[in-house]
Amino acid sequence: MVFESYILPVLIFAGAGLIAGALLYAASKIFAVKADEKLEAVNEALPGINCGACGYSGCGDYANAIIDGAPTNLCKAGGTAVAEKLAEILGVEAAEVDQLVAVVHCNGDCNATSPKYTFDGVSSCAAAKRFYGGSESCAYGCLGFGDCASVCPNGAISIKDGLAKVDKSLCVGCGLCEKACPKKIITMKSIKKFVDVACSSTSVGKTTKEICKVGCIACKICERKCPEGAIKVNNNLAQIDYSKCTSCGICAQSCPTHAIVDCRNSLEVRN
Repeated sequence: MVFESYILPVLIFAGAGLIAGALLYAASKIFAVKADEKLEAVNEALPGINCGACGYSGCGDYANAIIDGAPTNLCKAGGTAVAEKLAEILGVEAAEVDQLVAVVHCNGDCNATSPKYTFDGVSSCAAAKRFYGGSESCAYGCLGFGDCASVCPNGAISIKDGLAKVDKSLCVGCGLCEKACPKKIITMKSIKKFVDVACSSTSVGKTTKEICKVGCIACKICERKCPEGAIKVNNNLAQIDYSKCTSCGICAQSCPTHAIVDCRNSLEVRN
């Protein structure tokens, strides 16, 4: 009675489970889809930070695109080393990578400008911007809370004297800082170009000069001095056309407020 009432049903249930498990295992082996070894190798070669700088949604999406024929030199974060590895995996010739680096278009640290009020809310640039555009006197300047630094995968950005600074020898050009900056004062440029406009203010020169010692005052000296016509002042702000710029540094040398900087001495070009 005990056997028929309790033990037999358990044995039947266990037996059925074993049979079902064996059938599922056999089916998984019979109908298994073989992994694409090249796809796996490509995924392993990519840095895996999913920055989207390649134009795809992430490293996995780009890996699939590479297998389907996409160029192997689109990974800005991986640079030349990753491009060469991908080319080796696919058996194609390695293409040159236009390595990018982040530029902060502001040089107004606490020694050059002053806050208009003290912000004691959440320590975030995005949060500070919601209060009258931020606490800084310049409505266009860096807020200095480090939203950009918090997303940088390589620790290439730090906050010094209330201003975001980029260590270009560590920057991989992923662009995550550019996306995180609520003031949109961080952009990406070719690592081969050495001159930057470290200001974002479009206020008239007199106003900029009153609130920041190193802001662009739209004097147009740089524009007149540039031998290539690569720099123009538009909307009260100097702007560089990098397709024409030869990085001669004349504009930086002639800028009376040092709003244009030549960073070649602090720039280590990565291989």
